Amino acid sequence: MPRLSRDQMRGKAQTVQGLVDPAVLGSTLMHEHLIWDLRPPPLRQGDQGEEPGLANHWGMTTSVAGSPANLHQPSVEVAIEAVAEAVAHGCQTIVELTIGGISPNPNGLKQVSDATGCHIVMGCGHYVEEYQPPENHHRSIDDFAAEMVSQVQEGLWGTEVRAGLLGEIGCQNPWTPLERRVLEAALMAQKETGAALTIHPGRRQDQPQEVMEFIKARGGDPSRTIMDHIDRTVFDEDALFRLADTGVVLEWDLFGQESCLYPLNPDVDMPNDAGRLRAMRKILDRGHRGQIVIAHDICHRSHMTRWGGWGYAHIHRIIIPLMRRRGFSEAEIKEILVDTPRRLLTFI
Repeated sequence: MPRLSRDQMRGKAQTVQGLVDPAVLGSTLMHEHLIWDLRPPPLRQGDQGEEPGLANHWGMTTSVAGSPANLHQPSVEVAIEAVAEAVAHGCQTIVELTIGGISPNPNGLKQVSDATGCHIVMGCGHYVEEYQPPENHHRSIDDFAAEMVSQVQEGLWGTEVRAGLLGEIGCQNPWTPLERRVLEAALMAQKETGAALTIHPGRRQDQPQEVMEFIKARGGDPSRTIMDHIDRTVFDEDALFRLADTGVVLEWDLFGQESCLYPLNPDVDMPNDAGRLRAMRKILDRGHRGQIVIAHDICHRSHMTRWGGWGYAHIHRIIIPLMRRRGFSEAEIKEILVDTPRRLLTFI
């Protein structure tokens, strides 16, 4: 496949269908998974446990001992059904961040886009160390960077489908040397491609700030960097404001998860959707315009409506009307769902 030049990409967005005018993207969910495998590699063989369903939905969504089967959604047909529901309620673009280690399927996502008319933008790079193959431990920063540049300019994972942004680059607590190398490589790829960067931070409140200090020390651009999972990571108002002051884009991406129980970190109390909106309101009132994006980060089958969950239409069906009732202006809603995503997804 011909390699795209920086000049060919500049001013455009890149979906699984190719380069597009960013004006067509419309209302955008900035962090989802449509086809994925989040089973840790040791759990990908053997007994996969019970299938998700209505009878076990609560346990599947609130327990650290959830079934491995719940972490694996390989079906293109299921993804088409789920995305069609979101499109019917006003979603126009989905950013799909299933990357190295969690079974990306670029051609499958192209089929989903073909069938639903939804613009799908793929991420690239590698998830947290636990999911990376052993050979990655021996790779250089330059090698990782060249791979990500190629994924944006040539194609992902042996296909002709190209990535439209970098990430979600996996970091964790404690932050590992391998994950630092991958992030440093992503910063190099960002400079070469003009793509935005989205980051999965570790589950420690000051880890996003640590990541931003790492990025700024290496000349990264906070205004084109997205810090994911704010709603499960940063709970202190001062810490949230310090993070916003770096200029990074803050992503509340667990909309639909209404329980305070967070199985991946039982020591924290998760906000519900109203709590997410209150935190976003504080950021806007402090003057941080253009620094908020939102999504559901659906990555368990029990999150999908087919298995009793809230699904990809939840923000457009429930949250946008709730935002209006909570005093968000139409301009603020458009900025969060249309303008800021469009800015980030446009190559510079």
